Amino acid sequence: MSEITAGILSICNLPIMALILLGTFMGIIVGAIPGLSVTMGVALFLPLTFGMDPIAGLSLLCGLYIGGTSGGLISAILLKMPGTAASVATTFDGHPMAARGEAGKALGVGIVASFFGGLISYIILMLLAPFIAKFALQFGPYEYFSIGLFSLTMIVSLSSGSLVKGVLSGMIGLILAFVGIAPITSFTRFTFGISELNAGFSMIPMLIGLFAVAEVLTALEDKNKPGEERAQDCKIKGFGFTLNDIKGQGSNFLISTMIGTAIGILPGLGASICNILAYSVAKNRSKHPEKFGTGIVDGLIASESSNNASTGGALVPLLTLGLPGDNTTALILAGFMIHGITPGPLLFRTEGKLVYGIFAALIVANIMMLIVEYLGMRVFIRILSVPKNLLLPIVMIFCTVGAYANNNRVFDVVVMMLFGLLGYGMKKMKLPQAPIILAFILCPTVETNLRRGLMKSQGSFLPFLTSPISCIFLLIAVGTLIWTVRKEYLNSKKVSLKEA
Repeated sequence: MSEITAGILSICNLPIMALILLGTFMGIIVGAIPGLSVTMGVALFLPLTFGMDPIAGLSLLCGLYIGGTSGGLISAILLKMPGTAASVATTFDGHPMAARGEAGKALGVGIVASFFGGLISYIILMLLAPFIAKFALQFGPYEYFSIGLFSLTMIVSLSSGSLVKGVLSGMIGLILAFVGIAPITSFTRFTFGISELNAGFSMIPMLIGLFAVAEVLTALEDKNKPGEERAQDCKIKGFGFTLNDIKGQGSNFLISTMIGTAIGILPGLGASICNILAYSVAKNRSKHPEKFGTGIVDGLIASESSNNASTGGALVPLLTLGLPGDNTTALILAGFMIHGITPGPLLFRTEGKLVYGIFAALIVANIMMLIVEYLGMRVFIRILSVPKNLLLPIVMIFCTVGAYANNNRVFDVVVMMLFGLLGYGMKKMKLPQAPIILAFILCPTVETNLRRGLMKSQGSFLPFLTSPISCIFLLIAVGTLIWTVRKEYLNSKKVSLKEA
């Protein structure tokens, strides 16, 4: 108890509070700009922590992590351009709400969902981190393969009314994921002699192209003037929504938060997966799945509560096992190393004050994220009234800078433009973009762990079924697939009967 009190008191001073505020504010800005990533922001500020006390430096990085993860909702809702991969699913319902003059409501719901999702995950982190880490250690190649396969079945839920189009989009994502050096064997695949493709397509240029550049190209076709009236009509009271707007969303929020926390705990997955997965689960559970994608709070709550919850989950393996859950926590691990601190099972015993200080900093950063985004809501909405001839070139500049800064090479800018054309073509053919992202992210996890599992079992598939955790996820995957296909079939049958 004394360590908990000491940890809380260690951040209760003006300099550290100012650092947390700075980190959170800069994180929100980085997260809101398409093309810039949370990882990029943490990498930029990491050298500044060299001369700081451990708790001060790590508090700054935690603020960046939380602010950056949440900040992506701003551009996702207002511009239909996810600032980060964690906000891809936010565009599905957030932007349609903004398009019909409910930008304030969409931002308010997203901000509050992010806040409570993060808060619950940090409480779970504080109370259960050591126990959760021990359970996560039982996950091997069989379990990771099954979880990845289960997540891939969510593609059918993201098909926007056409199962064939959703599966086709997912297949494109799988094909793109195979480009580069194969895991385990190190054979090059589909590189066509282009050395830059040996590492495969980078996620950031691909994401910018599919969503941001494609949206810019689509916006250029729209001859209407920017929605000045939409921005003016958005008179916000409080957080822009009433309790009646989120009535009955408790179970959706809790399930999405648990999904975000659980996915965050497993190294290699993270917020880029959990927001789409939580959205799919919410859609499958809903009594009105056909409304998803038209601008309802259900999808927005699922996406935003899960992606911020993943930040707490990703810190569980970092603090308890020394294993980063994603790229950003790998940089936070470097922040620990800079100060001569090694995260792991003994950290709670040897550096208890620091650990609980970090927990307190996370909660404070989450509160500051809520305040900063709330105060900025009215400013954010003014983006809707910026003339297209000013807004679109600025967006393209940020996109180009973000794509180039990913690996400091022009090749990624070319990749961004090519994926922009692909995304534009997909929009024209009404192919959903979410399955391509989900398949692209999950394919390496599924393939690598399938290969490792087969090597471990000497070519036998039996351990994938005999491992209890793996078997459970495989059964859930099969059940989800059958249930979703059946649901799609019944819905299409109802539509055909109504038309008849």
